[in-house]
Amino acid sequence: MTDQPYTADPPELRRSLSVLDGVAVAASSTAATTSIGIGLGVTAGVVGLHLPAIMLLAFLPVLGIAGAYSRLNRVEPNAGNGYVWVGRSLNPWLGFMVGWVNIVATVAFLAYTTAVTGSAMLQLAGEAGLHRVGGLALDPGSTAQTTAVGIVVLVAVTLTAVTGIRTAARLQTGLLVFEYVVLLGFCGYGIVTGPHPFSLSWFDPFAIPSATALAQGLLLSVFCYWGFEAAFSVNEEVRDPRDASRAGLITLVTMLGLFLLGSVAFQRVLSEKELAGHGAEGLAFFGDRLAAQPWAALPLVALMFSAVASLQAGVIPTARGMFAMSRDRTLGPVWSRVSSRYGTPAAGTVLIGALAAGVAALALVIPRLADMIMATVNAVGIVVALSYALTALAAAARFRSLLREDWRQGVRAVVLPALSALALLSLGGYLGWSFYTSTDHFELSADNGWFLLTTPLAMIVSGFVAAGWAKYVRRSPYFRTGRGTDADAPRLLTTSN
Repeated sequence: MTDQPYTADPPELRRSLSVLDGVAVAASSTAATTSIGIGLGVTAGVVGLHLPAIMLLAFLPVLGIAGAYSRLNRVEPNAGNGYVWVGRSLNPWLGFMVGWVNIVATVAFLAYTTAVTGSAMLQLAGEAGLHRVGGLALDPGSTAQTTAVGIVVLVAVTLTAVTGIRTAARLQTGLLVFEYVVLLGFCGYGIVTGPHPFSLSWFDPFAIPSATALAQGLLLSVFCYWGFEAAFSVNEEVRDPRDASRAGLITLVTMLGLFLLGSVAFQRVLSEKELAGHGAEGLAFFGDRLAAQPWAALPLVALMFSAVASLQAGVIPTARGMFAMSRDRTLGPVWSRVSSRYGTPAAGTVLIGALAAGVAALALVIPRLADMIMATVNAVGIVVALSYALTALAAAARFRSLLREDWRQGVRAVVLPALSALALLSLGGYLGWSFYTSTDHFELSADNGWFLLTTPLAMIVSGFVAAGWAKYVRRSPYFRTGRGTDADAPRLLTTSN
């Protein structure tokens, strides 16, 4: 495989994806089964039996963000999406920050999903009667064991992603079909047969215990929706850039339906204590309460498939975002090398997988898987809210003239994204302050506020350091204009093998 040399001109990504391919990538990145199987339990530990309320409430600002992505994508499709749009409409430093926090957040997400994948596999091994290997007792709650198994899977899906999105999308489509059939079947059965009575209070956000619980629950729910924008990261590889917008919106609405279904089903079948107490093993416990083996193992298999698909789907958009930043010389040249055989940023894809594996190994300082998940989700939720908010503000700034020309279009293009951005920035700021005031010392613990605040702050501060290097050392023209390299600019000829 021969890579193209680094150049200011963009190498070619092959345009071969359909709307359904984009939906497969975005839906796998959002990972509904993983979010339901793990995220609902984490969120229930914060908001109690109000999961449907918090999922509906979080959907509103995310819908405004999706509208901003869709409108910006129509006028400027670019693999860098928010990085390019924010840099052009607001400020290059802020644009770089959006690109950077998306990278580090995804690497953190891949690290935790690596452990989740390993946990699901070890749980399945236990269901099959395999409890020991040699002298080692298999423990699906051990971060060390789950990470080791998950890294093997991460390597495999990364190599698959190198071969192209069409190959990855076909694999993800098959996994998604199985996941959704199992998810719909078990959740539907749980809603009908669950022992706990249905209550309209589940949909009442005013019944959530406190303002801090509401803010943290909303950011955790935003994290669950995170990933729909993966459809926009492949907008240079779809046949029509409008297909990326359709794929993102279809994915988002589908996720809302699945999260509401899962929330109601879990609360019909499990008590609040059971919901919050099972962490990464929540979906397996849910299945055991509804069916006997081997049928009870199906939700666990679906969780494993979802985690595998989301690992691959996380690698794909991140590599393409870094591809867009590299061709602007804000990142090094390795990220913009396109394989002449596969037409993908192969070297960057492999490096993203390697970085995620390294971070997963570093997470071993938190020995309990459940604690690692809580710490990661809180950190990523804050930086994702920041990224979404800046992108929405970029849309409001770019289309502000519509307020004078057509007030209906102006409301959709300017007012709704601006309100969504304000809501997410307020939530992130309030939650950060609550973390800061919740303790007087620092320790590596998922319930230590200073640790939970330090992690996203480190992600943001490292972005300013990387931006300074790109501006003053690499002398990227992006920081003079805020404009990314045009995706439709003349492309290089492919180097022969």
